Amino acid sequence: MPKPFIRPVRFAGRLGLSLVAVIALVVLFLALIVLTDGAGSGLAAWLTTLGIGAAVVLWRSRRRTWPTRLVRLLPVIVVAALTASVCVPTVPRERRYPSALPFVATRYWSLATGSRVAVYHYPPAQDGTRHPRPLVYLNGGPVRGISVLDHRFLQLLAHQGYDVYTYEQAGGGRSHLLPMGQYTISRSVRDLGAFVDRLGKGPADVLGFSSGAVVLTRALADPHVAAHVHRAIIAEPGPMDGPTARITGQRGRPSARGLAPAMTGPRSTRVPRYAVAFGLMRLGLLSPSTGLIGQAEGDNAFKAADLGSDTASGYCARDAHRIPTEDTAANFSFSAAASLHVDQTIKDSPSIAPQLGRSHTPAMLMIAECSAQIRQWETTVLADDPAIQRTQYIPGVGHHMWNGLDDNNERAAAVITAFLANEPAPLPNYPTRADIPAFLQAHK
Repeated sequence: MPKPFIRPVRFAGRLGLSLVAVIALVVLFLALIVLTDGAGSGLAAWLTTLGIGAAVVLWRSRRRTWPTRLVRLLPVIVVAALTASVCVPTVPRERRYPSALPFVATRYWSLATGSRVAVYHYPPAQDGTRHPRPLVYLNGGPVRGISVLDHRFLQLLAHQGYDVYTYEQAGGGRSHLLPMGQYTISRSVRDLGAFVDRLGKGPADVLGFSSGAVVLTRALADPHVAAHVHRAIIAEPGPMDGPTARITGQRGRPSARGLAPAMTGPRSTRVPRYAVAFGLMRLGLLSPSTGLIGQAEGDNAFKAADLGSDTASGYCARDAHRIPTEDTAANFSFSAAASLHVDQTIKDSPSIAPQLGRSHTPAMLMIAECSAQIRQWETTVLADDPAIQRTQYIPGVGHHMWNGLDDNNERAAAVITAFLANEPAPLPNYPTRADIPAFLQAHK
């Protein structure tokens, strides 16, 4: 080969080797993050990676001059700069709670379980029929603040004469944090019983949505907590126990997932630290109690846009280009780590079917046409709870049934209030238990 080409070829070769070294060290860093569970905010993995990288470079260049050794340390220096951003917090490490809502007062109740929760009360309208029992709302999440969209729906129920109470479950929204190990589905169930007991108005009607519906379903399987529930509305439940969580099956009519425009706004996952932390947690490679980011820091960092297509999955495909803004930036709150921990306790739990089969609390199941939930999560509740008196299959809505679009709030309210008043249902009782096989067949 002619001499003029030798140096460029050698330079290209060295550049390629340097790039391979950088990639190898980054992979090593991520592997150590997993192996150490992010110990010391990731510094344990960072220091170990740099130490190993420097030692290898110095050993391989031990016969070279010091200037050459320093040049060969360049990939290690590059990796040090790249990975340092994973170890440096960019948001406060102490919890910054959402500011107060302008349209409802925030109260704080200390429950008998030890949880301190943010409570909201919508008194019944002064005119018209006032219903004697309080109505308690359990929002979805889990461990997510109550959205402004949900607050508006609760206001609608209050305008129809219901004395509405709701609380952000421990760790969600403005409610105080728990140690990570205490976020369990059993704790959520006990908190519901303690909350109704704290109300001091006797058994309450309870509306549970999504993961809140799971809490309610499991409450009905616990006689001590079920005694606090007068009537139960189970809306779009997730898996109620471990066996149900392992079911894979069909979903409802097509949702807006993959069709809706990407969510706009700030994302924590554009910051390397939180992209690594939340990504590895979601993959199950980091524990929710990881040492990489603390619970409070993770809560402060997580933004609505980080939910990605999860929000779109709550709406019908036909609504893909008009999905409402569910929340304000100032009110949004979601604890990804605590949510994963609660979900894991559900997956690890044994079947509650035998206990649920002894339930006597009158209940209603609500199913959305375009739900992205696994249908068997919903039909399993129907099959196992003999006290479900009616099922309401709501056409034209997705998982988030009361969403402010068209007359969806009013239709959902009509279904709920008819059941609570023990009046005829506005929709057919469908599916019944006998309809389950045909209902699932229709959604293949």
